[in-house]
Amino acid sequence: MNEPVHVAITRRVKPGCEAAFQEELRAFFQTSFGQSSVQGAGMLVPAPGASSPEFGILRTFSSAAERDAFYASALFKDWDARVRPLTEGEPVHRHLTGLEAWFRSPNSPPPVWKMALLTWVAVWPISMAVPAALTPLIGSRVPNVIFAGAVAAGIVLALTWFAMPLLAKLARPWLQPADPSKPSPK
Repeated sequence: MNEPVHVAITRRVKPGCEAAFQEELRAFFQTSFGQSSVQGAGMLVPAPGASSPEFGILRTFSSAAERDAFYASALFKDWDARVRPLTEGEPVHRHLTGLEAWFRSPNSPPPVWKMALLTWVAVWPISMAVPAALTPLIGSRVPNVIFAGAVAAGIVLALTWFAMPLLAKLARPWLQPADPSKPSPK
């Protein structure tokens, strides 16, 4: 059985073309969902007032072969030709394994072992703290399956909105060491 394949695409949109690009992308999403290989898609837009003209596109496919077939299809090539005048440069495609969401970087993602190690550092104490905090509150009042669900939800919430953003920021020099061949910003 094939594992789903997740792809992140970044496109730089020309100033003044943002609305047209978004509309083209929305229409393309609707059309592309008719392809059996496409399991999902999402658009990430720059925050209001952001200086970056980069738009993100996240796509999930049923397999690497289906992904490749989609990007080679006439459907994709026609859409790409329509939005080329609205964008600058080439789109950047990155294969995502799941951990990259917490380790987003303008460069290549860190090695998977570093992402896994940092995630483990976060999960270990949180997986002990959440049940300890929930046991006096609801531990004996709900069935074990409900308690386990509450623990899982607490761990995910703590990782997503607290631990991983903080640890990824603190560990940035280790995760993304400076390239000695590039001049440092002054």
